[in-house]
Amino acid sequence: MSEDALKKIADKLDQLISLTATNTIKGMKPTEAILVLGSAGLDRNAIAQMTGSTPGTVSVRLSEAKAKANKPSSKKNTGIPKRKK
Repeated sequence: MSEDALKKIADKLDQLISLTATNTIKGMKPTEAILVLGSAGLDRNAIAQMTGSTPGTVSVRLSEAKAKANKPSSKKNTGIPKRKK
C-alpha cells in the first residue's frame, strides 16, 4: 500500500475519532469533557480543539485531576462503623 493511501486512511480515522469524541462530550462542561477525552488517550492539542480551549488549559486540567487522584484521602470510609468506647 502506498504512503498516500495510508495517509488518506489515517486522515479518515482522525475524522472518525473527532466525530465520536465530539458526540461523546456533547452537553458536558469543558473541564468534564477534558477529563473524559484525556482518559480516552487523546493528546492535549486534539482535546483543546474539540473543547474550544487551549493546549495549556488542557494540560492544567489534566494535571489537576491527576494530582487530585493521587492525593491520599484524610477521611477513608471503609463502610465499617466505628465502635464506641
